[in-house]
Amino acid sequence: MSQDLPPVAPSVTAELVEALPPRLRRRLDAGVAKLAARPAVREGDTVRIAVDDETDVVLHAPGGTVTGADAIRCGCLLAPDCLHRAAAASAAPVADDTPAPEPAEAGEAGEAGEDRKEEGQPEETEATATAGQRTAARAVFDAAAAVLEAGTDGAGAVLQAELLRAAHAARLAGLPRACAAAVSVVTGVRAARSADPGYRLADLAAALTGVLGTAHRLPHATGPDLAELRGTARQPYRPDGSLRLYGLFCEPVLTATGYAGAVTWTADADGRLYTVSDVAPGGPARATGAADLAVRIGDTALTHRELSRAGLAVSGATVSPTGRLGAGAGVRAVRASGAAWRGEPLDRLWAVPAAEQVDRALNGGQDLLFLEVTVTGTVRETAGDCLLADCAGLPLRLAAAHDDPALPCRDNLRLLAAAGGSRLRIIARLVPGPLPRALLLAAEHPTDPAARVDLGLDRLQHADLPAGAVAPRSPAVPAGNRDATAPLHLLRRRVHQAVSGGRRVLAFTGSGSGDGARLRRLGLTTAADLLDGLHTAAADRSRDAFGRLLPADTGRFARAWLAAAVYLDTVERALCAGAWEAAASAAPSPDTGRPVGAEP
Repeated sequence: MSQDLPPVAPSVTAELVEALPPRLRRRLDAGVAKLAARPAVREGDTVRIAVDDETDVVLHAPGGTVTGADAIRCGCLLAPDCLHRAAAASAAPVADDTPAPEPAEAGEAGEAGEDRKEEGQPEETEATATAGQRTAARAVFDAAAAVLEAGTDGAGAVLQAELLRAAHAARLAGLPRACAAAVSVVTGVRAARSADPGYRLADLAAALTGVLGTAHRLPHATGPDLAELRGTARQPYRPDGSLRLYGLFCEPVLTATGYAGAVTWTADADGRLYTVSDVAPGGPARATGAADLAVRIGDTALTHRELSRAGLAVSGATVSPTGRLGAGAGVRAVRASGAAWRGEPLDRLWAVPAAEQVDRALNGGQDLLFLEVTVTGTVRETAGDCLLADCAGLPLRLAAAHDDPALPCRDNLRLLAAAGGSRLRIIARLVPGPLPRALLLAAEHPTDPAARVDLGLDRLQHADLPAGAVAPRSPAVPAGNRDATAPLHLLRRRVHQAVSGGRRVLAFTGSGSGDGARLRRLGLTTAADLLDGLHTAAADRSRDAFGRLLPADTGRFARAWLAAAVYLDTVERALCAGAWEAAASAAPSPDTGRPVGAEP
């Protein structure tokens, strides 16, 4: 996947790949690799790729997105039925398959439409899914199951296009959640196949779990469950009167689908969180530059970076269910004074116990954590060093929110590690797992508690550290921490192996031999049964009367894999909540100085 190319709508990629004859489909993956290695030149809304000295592929992307098959043109003799057009679409990021935003909302990448429904979307008042929705959900499940069957190594451009076609059909049937989940899987597969440094196997496994789970449950869902599984094409915005907001921090946005920008987080006097975003097609340069663009609310001249330290008075506000502020014509906003993190009213955000914040995040609420920690050093992990901190007696790992070298997240993390012993207030995003872990987003300045640092945008210097600060050595992961996750990793590694290698890696004789027995000895009987079922489904290949292998039952294997993945997610969330609650119960009582619940 090449970030130099503009995002292409899923329906366009599916149409171009479907039009290829079988002999060209077999060569499509090689064509994608060749085209991705060629230089791309952008001229306004047009991107030109030089296939060779005489042939160019041109992508016309008005508004930053390719929305029609005729917007991709090729100068070769076989055009328009050539391989190059399909290869260009398959090499580009996948665009959000929704109509273009209104001009007044273009800065929010089509995500801030107010009380509008997409044309052609059915009214979602039915108690059960319609026949068209059930058909679309089955198509998404079958296409995602085929990707899982092949794994990232075998899921080439043709299988990706099948999933994109199913995603487009799901959107037309009024299933935007299934559509978005399918697109995220294709994005993850392309990142894996292109060796994108931002690719994470765990993220792709979670995306596959989401799309398979949604498509599997939807045909049988009713009532509120059905509405949730259908999802919404656009966030509904409701009037919220007048608001007095205080800036908290600003974070960069950089997605694998080709969108970038900034989101500024604010809070009102009651602690409710609101966001102001500016996200559009772009790359790392836009992610860093958007922070210095004016906030698109009312006539205020505040930039996102300034708003994160200042305040905002809004009248006629419109707000989405997730707290995003609308930018409608009736909204008025002016600059107001901000507040320090340790002053009122923001101080109350850090007064909520950590365990309560984690419980809120695990149950579908806001996933931001407001914590006070003491920096203790770093710990080495496979994906890089993590900052170690003590949070009320709980060893907490703080990882970088972004790995892109254009953003200062990881460099800032290394410098903060040198401020060992410093007690800081931080804002982080919860990462569910058996060990307390979060992504570090913002922190107090190491030497000036009145200042704050947006770790994805501001760049710390050695001069910002306490005198004599030296970065500590990075120890390996302690053995006790590895042992704490050992039982579940026996199942998790098989689930992840299937994502990368497909069904065949679990079908080998002796694959995972003994893991089920070990899980049972450790008391994880359900995990053992799911692991055995996964291996059985992978190895199940029937033969016809002549002894020839029949096609594998991809649906059975996908359901067995989905059951194991959902079990892992559920258990890890329970372990995550338990780890934070254990820390809360072990924290010293302010009255006695002993752990809460301890005997006198």
